[in-house]
Amino acid sequence: MNYYLDIAEQVAERSTCLRRHFGAIIVNNDEIVSTGYNGAPRGRKNCCDLKYCMREKLNIPRGERYELCRSVHAEQNAIISARRKDMLHSTLYIVGINHDDGSYVEKTRPCSLCKKMIINAGIQKVVVRDTKDKYTVIDVSEFIENDESLEGVLGY
Repeated sequence: MNYYLDIAEQVAERSTCLRRHFGAIIVNNDEIVSTGYNGAPRGRKNCCDLKYCMREKLNIPRGERYELCRSVHAEQNAIISARRKDMLHSTLYIVGINHDDGSYVEKTRPCSLCKKMIINAGIQKVVVRDTKDKYTVIDVSEFIENDESLEGVLGY
């Protein structure tokens, strides 16, 4: 699994976010289906070009108010770059790196919108890098069974 997480970490280097760089890859039957990183939609200016992050400017906590974020998430970009039939029963690998110090983002998990997209894409597992050698495997059925939208839970 670290092999694919290493690739997702390389993909994260393309991120244009000023806070955190995320990389994601979708793998099915030991074949990379697609990749994605967080950045502004095509044609729009990236935060790194604007030199500011609106969520940071407004002191918005991690995991909240993503409608104010310029970026499309890494998971979302990987999903929209793939055909659904290629994602059925696949695994999504995610790596998050803090922009300021290069450390891994602690307790990385997909946001609620990404969880919905992951479910509908037919992805079966999500693997998240915790450290260089440790990772967490999440069965997507947990996203279905533990529906935070019913309880109004914010963040991670």
